Formats: sequence, C-alpha cells, structure tokens
Amino acid sequence: MTSRAEYCVIACAEAWRDDGEVLASPMGLIPSLGARLARRTFSPDLLLTDGEALLVDLDGRPEGWLPYRRHLTMVTGGRRHVMMGASQIDRHGNQNISCIGDWERPSRQLLGVRGAPVNTLNNPVSYWIPKHSPRVFVERVDMVSGVGYDRAVGPYHRLPRVVTDLAVLDFATPDRSMRLASVHPGVTVDEVRAATGFELVVDGDVPTTREPTPEELRLIREVIDPGGLRDREVAPR
Repeated sequence: MTSRAEYCVIACAEAWRDDGEVLASPMGLIPSLGARLARRTFSPDLLLTDGEALLVDLDGRPEGWLPYRRHLTMVTGGRRHVMMGASQIDRHGNQNISCIGDWERPSRQLLGVRGAPVNTLNNPVSYWIPKHSPRVFVERVDMVSGVGYDRAVGPYHRLPRVVTDLAVLDFATPDRSMRLASVHPGVTVDEVRAATGFELVVDGDVPTTREPTPEELRLIREVIDPGGLRDREVAPR
C-alpha cells in the first residue's frame, strides 16, 4: 500500500516535470526526495546541488562546479526551481517565513525573509507544507516574504504548485487565486476546505493525486529513502 508520505514525494517530484535543465533547489526532506525521484525518472536533465558549490550526481558524487557568480546568474535568470516551506501562505501565494503577529511587536520571530523575495521574483517557486492547517493557510500573511501573484508580474515570477500532506494546490485561475488541484487518497475536499483559512477555488470534481508507478515506488523505498525517513515527516492521518 502506498503511504501518504509517498504520495507527497510523488506530488513534489511532479513540480519539476518538463523543467528541462534547471537547478532544482528543494528545501526539506520530502522536496529533496521528490527532486531526486524526478531526476531518476521523467526529468533527467535536472541539476542537483550539494547546497553550496557543487553539482552532484544521483549518488551524491560531484559532477560539476557551481561558482558563486554562476549561481547568481542562474538565480536571477529563471534557471532555478525552488521548493520552499511556508509558515503562512495566502490565496494569492504570498508567503511568510519571517514573523507571526504585528511587525512592531511580533508574537513569534521566525527565520526572516532570507532569499524568499529574490527566489519568487526571479525563479519558479513551489511550496511544501507538511501540515495543512488554517494557521498556515491564512486570509492575509502577517508579513510578505515570498511574493504572490497579486503583488508581482515578471518574466520569471511563477508559482507552479503547493504540496501539502492533504492535497496539491495551484493558481490556475483567472485571478491567480489558489485552486484545489488534487486530494491525496483518503482525503476529502471538505477536509481540505476545513484546514484552509480562506475560500479555495474548487472546479467541479477534484481528482486524486496520481498513483506512483511500481518503479517509482521501488526507487523511493529501496534507493532514494531506504531508511523510511519520509514517514517521520508525513504520518498517516
């Protein structure tokens, strides 16, 4: 039986489908597993990095050097597809990883905006959220770190998808507001709506997140994550 975590890995991998030769920058375990699965299957041209200065092969061995000047060229020219996290995200894809509450006196200090503005303005950016809840999916973020569709227009600004432990969401609507693209097996549309702090766009019958192929399951279980770390991040509900 396919686990919820494995559906999440598949959904994250799909973010890089048809991207061609771009730098995949997954942040977090499930996105990293997804990027490696995509490279091994339907997106063989993806470039994987060690996070610092090297391009790495599927087994982690260096296959190229990524000097800082080259990295900046890729970052500012749409040749990178990032998958980040979000402490808050709203209906237009504005993301917050900086603080919770009023900027002058926040109730919680988080990471800070980090590279989120540059990422979202200059590259495709998807999001991975391991626990779908109204605390994360909010009507209005407390601070904009990553820039959403209602605040930016540009040649490289694109938010392909949001993957959570419940569903896959996108912005394929006329006003670029968040749409429920698929639900993971065992999850209902009402469950996703109840876990979202704003009204999602729902177009008719919502499909189920696709099943992994037998080969994809083998790769996840035997090659990419034989230790089963994925199930520690996404537990069955």
